[in-house]
Amino acid sequence: MPRPKTHDEALRVRLLARAGELLSGEGPDALSLRRLAADVGTSTTAVYSLFGGKPALVRELYVDAFHRFGNRLTEVSLTGDAAEDLVRLGLAYRSAALAEPHLYLIMFTKAVAGFEPDRETAAHVLGPMVEVGRLAGLSDPETAAMTVWGLVHGLVSLELNGNLTDAGQVERVLRAGLAGFGVSVAEPRATTSPYA
Repeated sequence: MPRPKTHDEALRVRLLARAGELLSGEGPDALSLRRLAADVGTSTTAVYSLFGGKPALVRELYVDAFHRFGNRLTEVSLTGDAAEDLVRLGLAYRSAALAEPHLYLIMFTKAVAGFEPDRETAAHVLGPMVEVGRLAGLSDPETAAMTVWGLVHGLVSLELNGNLTDAGQVERVLRAGLAGFGVSVAEPRATTSPYA
């Protein structure tokens, strides 16, 4: 009879979640494998078995965070209107950041030395925006996507630090930024945004 698998996917997910909380809440020095294992109710052997060690755990944490973030962007219902879709993606970006702020904070602050996001990882965030611009025939979809990313990233950072309290302002600034870039955008809807 085979032994039950104790180092399973559920444990891997719990370890990644707790590692993210430790990194974002207390900084890199708080992430020791012994503390992580104790906090999750397992052993360091489980961490080594699932990840191979701390560097691999940290890399998987970052990659997983970017994947989860990117998945939220790819779930956005697109309209075929480039400006509207870029605004929707920007608002989904905000929602993803607010839903898992501990992951958002470590994704973009290099919380642990040794991890450098690569093009493939960053593409999970930027890719959907570039694709919208490309399908719409924008002359420079990469710059349009970076405009949205830069604006929404800055606004979300302000919001997470308590410096922005008007959720509707994010949509207004995205629309104004795209209009300044030369992309025709409609005024924000009078109703509350479904992404707020």
